[in-house]
Amino acid sequence: MHSLEGVTRSDQYRALGLSTFAFTICFAVWTIFSIIGVRIKGELGLSDTQFGLLVATPVLTGSVSRIFLGVWTEQFGGRIMFPLQMLLTAVCVWLLTSVQTYEVFLLAALGLGLAGGSFIIGVAYVSQWFEKEKQGTALGIFGAGNVGAAVTNFVAPFLVVAVGWEGTARVYAIVLAVTAVLFFLLSKDDPSQQERKKEGKQAVSTAEQLAPLKNLQVWRFATYYFFVFGAFVALASFLPRYYTGAYGLELTTAGVFAGLYSLPGSVFRALGGWMSDKWGARFVMYFTFIVSLLCLFLLSYPETSYVVSGIDGPIEFNFGLGVGAFVSVTVVLGFVMSLGKAAVYKHIPVYYPYHVGAVGGLVGMIGGLGGFFLPIAFGVLLDWTGVWTAPFMLLFIIVAVSTVWMHVAIRRMERKRYPELQDETDLSDLPDEPVEGPDGPAGVEKYP
Repeated sequence: MHSLEGVTRSDQYRALGLSTFAFTICFAVWTIFSIIGVRIKGELGLSDTQFGLLVATPVLTGSVSRIFLGVWTEQFGGRIMFPLQMLLTAVCVWLLTSVQTYEVFLLAALGLGLAGGSFIIGVAYVSQWFEKEKQGTALGIFGAGNVGAAVTNFVAPFLVVAVGWEGTARVYAIVLAVTAVLFFLLSKDDPSQQERKKEGKQAVSTAEQLAPLKNLQVWRFATYYFFVFGAFVALASFLPRYYTGAYGLELTTAGVFAGLYSLPGSVFRALGGWMSDKWGARFVMYFTFIVSLLCLFLLSYPETSYVVSGIDGPIEFNFGLGVGAFVSVTVVLGFVMSLGKAAVYKHIPVYYPYHVGAVGGLVGMIGGLGGFFLPIAFGVLLDWTGVWTAPFMLLFIIVAVSTVWMHVAIRRMERKRYPELQDETDLSDLPDEPVEGPDGPAGVEKYP
């Protein structure tokens, strides 16, 4: 681990504050199609399939780009990569206003998706400024910047009404470019970059950065993030449709209920980071998965009628969640998923302090791909089964597999560290010494 000698609290707070603000702006840009996309669809006369591809393209590229942006951030530093990524994205957002054809729109959306890659740049940059014991809290605060999606939901509609979708895109591009300049002027090189320049060392090669990706553990972390982030993004887009279809609610009401799920999924990420520092990321992941399994079991159980042969004749009763109970369970689910997002990224700088960019980039990429592929899987399941709760059944299976995989991996690590316990099968939790009995030391035969 690099030295933090000479790093002040002011330096740490500056890096964290600037990165969180920049990530919030980037995330707001990343989700801009959720507002301006409807107008674009109408003007170009796009089919639902064309529109779906257009909206999904930024999510896809924002996910795939994370692994490359992570590696480059480790090599060149976040102070360079963050402004470059924001300026390039700002150009792509501005180009949206002059696009005339669908194909060029897809290219512009491809560039706009780089805004989603800002996450791994910030993770790699922020983690370099903090001690291991405080990295979870710091990264949790930074990750709360995905509240930028809410910023777009609240601000962009008023901009579209006032200046049109083209004007909205220009405003977003200008704000992003200004943020890039301010970040470069106000930020500093992270401690590892400063140390490298001072000692005249070369940047770590891409091959060396990618070397840890051969470890199965890295892909296990990615599986966790596929659920806590990928499923979070997927459900945020799926729930409005679920509420209107399964409960027959108006779209406005469905949007509010979906927002009640999304908000804790963003805001409480900082709490997840603090909990990971205080009690350990392993505890937070167990808590996240166990509570998620309970929530998903309830959410996946379809409206069902039972008839039981009673003493005095058939007894019929129904089981199903009313809309109020369903919303409450989704709020709890969103809350624990936010804790899990922070816990996953607490693992990475601890296990891979010199490869945060590459490892974090892969984990972020897999998680982002979950946000791309899971909505498609939800649609397929609904078509195949005709059961509204089928998507939650899929998520239940994903969490169950992740939980078992995590527990098996932890037990395997414990056996490697304490090989003398491998043959012990009598007790699940061995004391250091047997407890003494009332008539003498433990182990003495009381009855000859």
